[in-house]
Amino acid sequence: MKLRVKALLAHLACLATVVAASPALAQDPSTCRAVHFADIGWTDITSTTALASTVFEGLGYQPVTTVASVPISFAGLKSKQLDVSLGYWWPVQEKAITPFIDSKSIQVLQPPNLTGAKATFAVPSYEYDAGLKTFADIAKHRDQLDGKIYGIEPGSSANAAIQKMIASNQFGLGDFKLIESSEAGMLVSVDRAIRAKKWVVFLGWEPHPMNIQIDMKYLTGSDGVFGPNDGEARVYTLTSPDFLTRCPNAGKLVSNLRFSTQLENVVMQSVMNKEKPTDAAKAYLKKNPQVLDAWLAGVKTYDGKDGLPAVKAYLGL
Repeated sequence: MKLRVKALLAHLACLATVVAASPALAQDPSTCRAVHFADIGWTDITSTTALASTVFEGLGYQPVTTVASVPISFAGLKSKQLDVSLGYWWPVQEKAITPFIDSKSIQVLQPPNLTGAKATFAVPSYEYDAGLKTFADIAKHRDQLDGKIYGIEPGSSANAAIQKMIASNQFGLGDFKLIESSEAGMLVSVDRAIRAKKWVVFLGWEPHPMNIQIDMKYLTGSDGVFGPNDGEARVYTLTSPDFLTRCPNAGKLVSNLRFSTQLENVVMQSVMNKEKPTDAAKAYLKKNPQVLDAWLAGVKTYDGKDGLPAVKAYLGL
């Protein structure tokens, strides 16, 4: 009996040695190694997708990004051809996504990955300090503003809201003129006005590098013209309906992702200056590694090791 016990113990010790020497098991099945992201083509989403993809690469995954319009991205998530989108802007996309939410064919993760976003009228700080602080103040300074409001490209929902204000004489703007232009063209006009210390009202939004490049303030008292709370917006992460259960480790990471408007402003600035999104993402993470702590809480590498040290090593930290 003693010999049998000794033999059994020796066998168990041998098995323990083999298990200890074996590589850690993957947290996700092989079908989850390629994480398919949707990029809706907006610079902020291109930037956050690059950040997430960089972290996934550091974990040993193989992220794949597909540029797709908002409707196509929703359809791709529903069909499970796409796994994740970091770009559901509320409230602007609310109407488009509602049928997918009602049918439970897309999952909206809570809480949002970005709060504090906005889109509404803005002015240079010297105008704000001089008294142009609300929508109701615009008409008081018509002469200084040359009766102009600078919007973005023709056909945009923001321009439609501005034109509606003018047509209805809301806030006394009936004799103002909307100047339609591209985003870049509008910002050139604003920059020119600021250099000359002239007055200008324009459509501003955040996140966007303009918030770094321009000393600007947002107006209040919009009465919901650009949405509730003076143009407040939130951005949510979307996944295919079963992604979190099918790929729990990858799902944990995308569930952890939280961004700030300042973070996105900085990365977007690099991307808009023609730096590759992945290079801009890596540069930001190297300078700001503290953001990884929360993102990688409870997250493993693809082969089951601790995620945080692996990503830091990948970034050369």
